[in-house]
Amino acid sequence: MSKPVVAIIGGTGLDSIEELVIKHNHLVQTPFGAPSDMIQEGTLFDEAILFLPRHGRAHNIPPHKINYRANIAALKQFGVDKILAITAVGGIAPNCPPRALVIPEQIIDYTYGREHTFFDGVDSRVEHIDFTAPFCDTIRNELVGAAQSAGIEIVSGGVYGVTQGPRLETAAEIKRMARDGCSVVGMTVMPEAALARELDMRYANCSIVVNWGAGLEDGEITMDEIRDHLQHASLEVKKLLNHWLANSL
Repeated sequence: MSKPVVAIIGGTGLDSIEELVIKHNHLVQTPFGAPSDMIQEGTLFDEAILFLPRHGRAHNIPPHKINYRANIAALKQFGVDKILAITAVGGIAPNCPPRALVIPEQIIDYTYGREHTFFDGVDSRVEHIDFTAPFCDTIRNELVGAAQSAGIEIVSGGVYGVTQGPRLETAAEIKRMARDGCSVVGMTVMPEAALARELDMRYANCSIVVNWGAGLEDGEITMDEIRDHLQHASLEVKKLLNHWLANSL
């Protein structure tokens, strides 16, 4: 049985991976337009992967302008079976402080106006996917096992609340999201996760907490704070990727 084709979608702070040995850069077109950037084909920790920077390598595409359909459709063209999406998020739940790595199991979608399905009736097809469990449990369990073998502390479970962006949330919005049961808040898992499900690709998320949500600590949220937490936690993410790729494919 052949190995699955694995793709990593890199988010804020992971627009490139230094350890990725690039063999080919693929310019791709899809029926939905061009993806965020070239798809990089190469090896990461001696394992073959595809890599796509969600915001572009120059990090110049805001969350609400990302062509999510083109990104997912492009990966499907390469026969991708498994997608690991890396995202930077704010922490809401007490067990999700800055620098925590979270492997969420549920989603609440607060976004609007995004092209969120391939089945929009244009080709006379309308499908209704089951989205009870939005993330692939197999990949989630692999990541939890990889973290344990690497000695990395992670938060397994929780709810990813997806906001429109690019602005950060108000304190009142974070209070609402906490009441809704959100553990972390980010801007990019939807419609990405649903689109992957529509094309029968397994999808899971690893979130890097880079700040507390608005109003959960004194003072403003600063980009310096976010960059500091992101730089530190990205080292742990790479260690997690190393163990996941080595033991789960």
